[in-house]
Amino acid sequence: MKKDILTLLGLSAREMEDLFRMAIRLKEEKKAGITSSALSGKSLGLLFDKPSTRTRISFEAAMIQLGGTSVFIGASDSQISRGEPARDTARVLSRYLNALAIRTFSQDLLDEFAEFSTIPVINALTDRYHPCQVLSDLMTVIEKKGGYREIKIVWVGDGNNVAHSWINAAAVLGFDLTLACPQAYMPDAQVIQDARKRGKTNIVLTDDPVKAVAGADVIYTDVWASMGQEREHSIRKTIFKPFCVNEALLEKAESDVIVMHCLPAHRGEEISESVLEGPHSVVWDQSENKLHMHKAILLKCIG
Repeated sequence: MKKDILTLLGLSAREMEDLFRMAIRLKEEKKAGITSSALSGKSLGLLFDKPSTRTRISFEAAMIQLGGTSVFIGASDSQISRGEPARDTARVLSRYLNALAIRTFSQDLLDEFAEFSTIPVINALTDRYHPCQVLSDLMTVIEKKGGYREIKIVWVGDGNNVAHSWINAAAVLGFDLTLACPQAYMPDAQVIQDARKRGKTNIVLTDDPVKAVAGADVIYTDVWASMGQEREHSIRKTIFKPFCVNEALLEKAESDVIVMHCLPAHRGEEISESVLEGPHSVVWDQSENKLHMHKAILLKCIG
């Protein structure tokens, strides 16, 4: 049976743990100069509606480093842009490729591709979820903190797609998660409800970032206006101003707190220059880990 990765609720705790172990091993092997041809003769399609730097290049590099190839398909370059149903494109691409990573707006569109594809479909970002990002983020937390249990993980900012995937991960893996967001920008209530049904995790919601980060071991932030929300940027800048991850906020956290951001970052908005470039920041290791996690995901799906 093919294995799709559409949301983190579709994975078990054991499957996630296997991915963490595999990604960490693959990272060690790369540093040791060990090469692999595990995906020789395999091809990955990258069907992207949205711009991308890290996600696209890390998936492409992952395929190359595993001996496979990738085919990039901009949405405007395909017949989808001229009205071809997703189900038709999905069935055709399944005859050409071994897996398909999709970066798009609608989760429903992704789900339709998965339903009609006979090859694995990987969520490379939708407006609702960003599961591969959070898998690589948790890999980073494991590397830096020795694990994700017994620590305080705090999200500060917009209750967006990355926040939703953090909520899903907490539900599956059972760790506690605090999210500090303005009242009007909390995570989707249905996402919270589904997570609480799935696991016994303690998900705390607050609109007080100072209270939220007290004793935090991990602070995570993201842009205040995601792709497709550019028109809201100016009003969001005003509303979210108290949620900037800066030196003053870090003083409330543990002395060895790590700061994470999935990038691109808007210095002086959701994170200050001094924090992004400072000793608590792990964003560059976090970004690198997308490559290793994407290798693990590809091996799990098509290896």
